[in-house]
Amino acid sequence: MKVPILNPSFPQDFIPLEGTAQDCTDCANAERLGFQFDYAYQPIVDLARHEVFAHEALVRGPNGEGAATVLSQVNDLNRYRFDQACRVKAIKGASELGMQQPISINFLPNAIYKPEVCIRTTLEAARAHAFPIENIIFEVTEGERIEDGKWFASVLRHYRSCGFKTAIDDFGAGYAGLKLLADFQPDIIKIDMDLVRNVDTSRARQAIVRSMVVLCQDMGIQVIAEGIESPQERDFLYDAGIHLMQGYLFARPAFKAVAGLDPAALRAGH
Repeated sequence: MKVPILNPSFPQDFIPLEGTAQDCTDCANAERLGFQFDYAYQPIVDLARHEVFAHEALVRGPNGEGAATVLSQVNDLNRYRFDQACRVKAIKGASELGMQQPISINFLPNAIYKPEVCIRTTLEAARAHAFPIENIIFEVTEGERIEDGKWFASVLRHYRSCGFKTAIDDFGAGYAGLKLLADFQPDIIKIDMDLVRNVDTSRARQAIVRSMVVLCQDMGIQVIAEGIESPQERDFLYDAGIHLMQGYLFARPAFKAVAGLDPAALRAGH
């Protein structure tokens, strides 16, 4: 049974989570997780505006343990349920922390049964916690091995049609690369930190980054450089036309909290 839509931005065929069991057998029948997890949030900064652009939700153990302690417990039996739980917990945490900026949530493309069904959990969480859909970015790591690129592109298109933004993480390091861009142009690309590391002294990295910036500008894609650790890396990237950045230079992830920024780190180009 459909419920009244309180927010006009929600799709009119939205069905609450209770209605998904008969449609999404894999999600409904997956074993309960059997482990706990939480989130840390790391800001993505806009150096041109001297402000926070978004926060990335990074999975952690219940006491702040590293992501590996959680991801090592994910398997084929609980993958769907874990992916759904991640979305709900990240949105709930951001709402409780009073975040006004977008949040970027990593998702598991191989945990999607049907996007039009599995996405309902996210819609319900956004509505329950009064978190705007347009402030949710779904981020997938390019390193995920995706067997059917066209199917995956259709998943991302469906997410966008629901009002979410999309991002490809670690671009330049994985399996998808330019072939994925030919099928789908995300809202955001995050340049892999291996290309960012020591970019100020590496002519090869500089050439690659500059080419990626031009490519993304031509395709209308925003670029985020991640893993920034030094003012020199920041300054080169800023001069190359990248104003959205993330890394320890600005702030480390804050466990169940909003990270404080180092004001001096925001002074690139000034």
